[in-house]
Amino acid sequence: MAHIVDTHVGKKIRQRRWLIGMTQQQLAELVGIKFQQIQKYETGANWVSASRLWDIAAALGIPVSSFFEGVPDAEAPSPNQQCAVPHDLLEDKEAVELVRSYYAIPKSQRRRLFELARVLGDEP
Repeated sequence: MAHIVDTHVGKKIRQRRWLIGMTQQQLAELVGIKFQQIQKYETGANWVSASRLWDIAAALGIPVSSFFEGVPDAEAPSPNQQCAVPHDLLEDKEAVELVRSYYAIPKSQRRRLFELARVLGDEP
């Protein structure tokens, strides 16, 4: 069974790869491994060594520490901490594509889209 941290790091690799529009094959080539190994890292089936994680972070253009942001604590959130936003928003490929599309919109028009989203979501 995969360790929770290995699974978390794998998800972070996949999320970042999706966010920048990179394929497993492209990442594997940049790191010098086969894409099947990237698949195993992303699912948590294989743990990522420190040196390999360093290479992956460089290929994805992020600091190594970002893979450990949000590592789940042993304690589960209490029922009164519920939120409309999913716990792991970037786990949803559609959400990642939405974010990528948002940043493709000219900055001058993003605010208008943001305001529309707030109105549609009934956010104060």
